[in-house]
Amino acid sequence: MTGKERMLKTLRFEEPDRPPHFEIMFELEKEAFGLEFPDRREWDGCSPVEKDRMIGQCMEIYQKIVERYRWDALAVFWPWSDPDGVVAAKRTFGEDILIGSIVGDSIWSIEGITDWMEFAVLLMEEPGEIHRIADGKTRIAIDKIDRLIDAGADFIHLVNDVAFNAGPFISPAQFSEFITPQLKRQVEFIKSKGAIPFVHSDGNIESLLDDYLSLGAACFQSVDPMAGMDIAKTKERCQGKMALMGNVQCNLLQDGPLEAIRKSARYCLENASPGGGYIFGTSNTIFPGMPLAHYEYMLEVFREYTAEIRP
Repeated sequence: MTGKERMLKTLRFEEPDRPPHFEIMFELEKEAFGLEFPDRREWDGCSPVEKDRMIGQCMEIYQKIVERYRWDALAVFWPWSDPDGVVAAKRTFGEDILIGSIVGDSIWSIEGITDWMEFAVLLMEEPGEIHRIADGKTRIAIDKIDRLIDAGADFIHLVNDVAFNAGPFISPAQFSEFITPQLKRQVEFIKSKGAIPFVHSDGNIESLLDDYLSLGAACFQSVDPMAGMDIAKTKERCQGKMALMGNVQCNLLQDGPLEAIRKSARYCLENASPGGGYIFGTSNTIFPGMPLAHYEYMLEVFREYTAEIRP
């Protein structure tokens, strides 16, 4: 079974030969391979020749990541939201794995707000302006999505943090008014183009979960255990409606100990994998500073589990 077949099967809530695995970003390439992605600041204003060279550099690293860690999908993160990166990834991997891209700042979200006082005033006194700005974000996002899917993206990952550990950054009622309709437009556009919509938020989104389920998205990524999101309870609410990805606790991958990493990984696998609809992964990304050995230990636990279910 190819990685792409494995991904599609689990997104249909069918059990593949093993749970699929990939990460939204992997930024330990120097530790793992002695190579480095181009600096993110180098992409702006570079010449076409230089861009081609940097994309080739990214593809070399992606190939090593996919081969060593047996990823079943790749969300092209460098270059960011760039059709040329998608074209190169499709050329590199063909139909072996699912290829996607990432689109951020597509709705009102925590990382997109620079002046919280101004936002709070607009939210209470000028809701029409909140809607106007939200419409603009959706138009920009849909333009990016359109070009990425035309370039060959199998899936689009919409990344917007809308919750802290204690809960959403606005009330659930405000979320339903200002955010859910915009996300739904984006998800429906992705589906209308024949691609697969993924959505992301860190934080505790339990009070927003019905809104996320109403979107029609194929998969929700993060399921943040540091914010109290329990993968078993979330899977029970989402099974057959929206697949889940993540939940292996990132602060444990950062700090250890190994036994805690094992416990978190096993909990995810044992509670979310049965019945399909689960992609094994961390609750965020493989970020700089995380010990590479901890990620590789997480995958050792993953291999043990898959050997148990498919001797």
